[in-house]
Amino acid sequence: MVWYHFAGVILTPTRELAMQITSDAKKFTKTLGLSAVCVYGGTGISEQIAELKRGCEIIVCTPGRMIDMLAANNGKHR
Repeated sequence: MVWYHFAGVILTPTRELAMQITSDAKKFTKTLGLSAVCVYGGTGISEQIAELKRGCEIIVCTPGRMIDMLAANNGKHR
């Protein structure tokens, strides 16, 4: 897994809140040419990894899935 670049991480306790924050963030980031990715458990991890590999400036995630992502890459972001 490779995270190319990002400017911020928003950690939220639930997937519903993560999806809501991402939805609102995309309204602002679109006009600026930036992107936001939502990362949460309870769904396939491979699609989320693919989104992260494409690059983003904001990651909105739940703590459990962030731990999963870091553990999958031995704690390295590249």
